[in-house]
Amino acid sequence: MKYTIEDKTLALAGIFQACQLVFDIAHKGQCNTSAFVSILETLFKIDSHNVMDIFGSPVELRTGLNTLKKQLSGDSNKAELEITRYVISLLHLQKKLNKNKSMQDLISERLKKTQDQMDYFDLNHENIIASIGSIYQDSISNLQPRILVHGEQIYLSQASNSNKIRALLLAGIRCAVLWRQLGGNRFELLFMRKKLINCADILLKN
Repeated sequence: MKYTIEDKTLALAGIFQACQLVFDIAHKGQCNTSAFVSILETLFKIDSHNVMDIFGSPVELRTGLNTLKKQLSGDSNKAELEITRYVISLLHLQKKLNKNKSMQDLISERLKKTQDQMDYFDLNHENIIASIGSIYQDSISNLQPRILVHGEQIYLSQASNSNKIRALLLAGIRCAVLWRQLGGNRFELLFMRKKLINCADILLKN
């Protein structure tokens, strides 16, 4: 099946959104709740028939689309290059996960159990976030190199923030899987920046 530049831009924006929110929590102790919930929802949309079904609409990815534009256009400051490092790390770890069937099965099984809990708790409930975070800790965090999140210790030392960061990184991995499934690769990140930026701009305006 042939996928569009819009599909790829949305998937990439998903990765950037997860990483932007990780950055916000690590440095500010909080993040946009709507953007947070939207990106976590992608973890439970495995059987969707198209990319838009997974993300709902470009509105849900406004944070990621704006971050993508800034990062790929070179407008970000030195501190925010940390976000790019997270994105690159997630893409690298996704390739390792792709070769690890047992870890894929573990993640799938644990996500199904977490989804069952959502009959009783909202996705933004601390129990659900902790459950998703523990899936990341028991799977992706065992792959090398591990992602080291930098920020303010006062925020990073809080268990609730640690759970949110791990949950976001797992959602970032899910979006990285989608990016690869759509044919996304490092070549496109290097040589299709203008197309991705222009597409993000159109999606934001529409």
